[in-house]
Amino acid sequence: MQLSALARQMPQSPIQLMYRVYKYVLPEVRAELARLRAIAMQIPDEELRTQALASMTSKQFHCEGGGIYAAANLSRRDILVPLIVALQTISDYLDNLCDRSTSLDADDFRLLHQSMLDAVDPDAPLRDYYALRAEREDGGYLHELVRTCQASIRQLPSYAAVQPYVTELVGLYCDLQVHKHIVKHERVPALMTWWEGHRSRVPHLKWNEFAAATGSTLGMFMLFLAASDEACGTHDALRIRNHYFPHICGLHIMLDYLIDQEEDRVGGDLNFCFYYTDQNELFERIGGIVEQAREDADRLPAPRFHRMVIEGLIALYLSDPKVRNQQDVKRVSKRLMRKSPLTRLFFWGNSVVIRLRQA
Repeated sequence: MQLSALARQMPQSPIQLMYRVYKYVLPEVRAELARLRAIAMQIPDEELRTQALASMTSKQFHCEGGGIYAAANLSRRDILVPLIVALQTISDYLDNLCDRSTSLDADDFRLLHQSMLDAVDPDAPLRDYYALRAEREDGGYLHELVRTCQASIRQLPSYAAVQPYVTELVGLYCDLQVHKHIVKHERVPALMTWWEGHRSRVPHLKWNEFAAATGSTLGMFMLFLAASDEACGTHDALRIRNHYFPHICGLHIMLDYLIDQEEDRVGGDLNFCFYYTDQNELFERIGGIVEQAREDADRLPAPRFHRMVIEGLIALYLSDPKVRNQQDVKRVSKRLMRKSPLTRLFFWGNSVVIRLRQA
């Protein structure tokens, strides 16, 4: 792989990574979120405004976590931070809109998520993404998010090399969001039919694990990072895609669903952790994905950085306060944390500190 110059810039130790996160990434991510929040506060439609603001409040840590990839190339963070924050904010905003939607229309969800596909295509025209729903007046908020992504992408020197794989991952993400938000009794059948079209590529995964992998933005962010290096070629991009998807991406979202089980039961939302026979199988399957993710990380340039991403994911999610109030989740968490490497414990402590600073 030719990303040697970029690989040399990537942090090689947890201390170096977290120094960059505290000094550069968190302040700049939060400044960009503050800019977007000011725009969101002016959204005329009350429901759209509520969901836009809620997504930035309750899911701020998604943008902060994604900012890790900007920490890997500080010289391009002025491009990477706005891009990562804007794309993640589109994802979180639309997820909120669809979760609490007044509509169950697949065409509506598809059109809303066209904004993500347009955001990663620097030449795509803006559209009326709300055309199929009642709530439509957002004061240009979603267009601003799309434009921010497109403007950043135009500054990435090797974006042409990664664009096909970014588009593929965004397309899978959009498919997932459509299938998981339609009429409840149709969701699982739709997801399983969709999986049948892809299972030959990932025969070792269950349908819910494949779906989880498509719900992650980490592969997209890593491809953005790669595109910030002039040396990145198509082969490099394909290798990143193959080693992030499905295992690193799948681990990300399975952990997210693991800690959200109770609130999803209460809200009647689909949760991919509900489709195992018991907690033992859940632990075994997530544990297996952890090992496969580590193997994939070791096949990439700067494997220490990607290993830190994996350990950081486990620490971030399993240190979440939600874990303490769910006995089954607490037991699975303890088993996953058993014999944790020092790196994971280091990130556990930092996750707690960052949450306390937000409180």
